[in-house]
Amino acid sequence: MGVPRWAWEVIGVIDTEGDCAEWTFPADPGAVRTARAVVRGKLRGWGLDSLGDLAALLVSELVTNALRHATGPIGVRLVRPAGLPGVLLVEVSDPLPDPPRERAPQLEDESGRGLQLVASSSRRWGTRPGEAGKTVWFELAVPG
Repeated sequence: MGVPRWAWEVIGVIDTEGDCAEWTFPADPGAVRTARAVVRGKLRGWGLDSLGDLAALLVSELVTNALRHATGPIGVRLVRPAGLPGVLLVEVSDPLPDPPRERAPQLEDESGRGLQLVASSSRRWGTRPGEAGKTVWFELAVPG
C-alpha cells in the first residue's frame, strides 16, 4: 500500500504518537483538504471517530482563515490533555500576530462565519500569541 497523495502535501509531521499529534502545512490551498484528512485519520486512530467530522470542519475553517490572512506555514495540533479525559484540544497556528476577529456577516456574504462556527460548536475557544504569530485553539468534549 503506497503513501496517500495528500501525505506529500505536509511540510512536516512533528509528532503523531501518544496523546499529541502535530503537523505543519504550507500556506497553500491544498492544506485545508490535507489538514482535514490527517485530523480525521488521527482521531480514528485514537478511537475518537465520533469527533472526526466536527474537528475536521472546525480545523478547515481555521486553516482557511490562516490561508486568507497569513503567508507562512500553518500548524495544526491535536492534544488529549493528561488529567482531562473528556477533552480534545485542537490548535491552529500561523505566523500572523493579529488575533482573528468575529464578524457579523450578511446573509449574502460568502465568508465570515468560521469563528462563529468554532464558538458555537466547541466547549470553549480562544487565541494566544506565540513567538512567531498566534494560535487559535478550541476544545471539544470527548464522549464518555
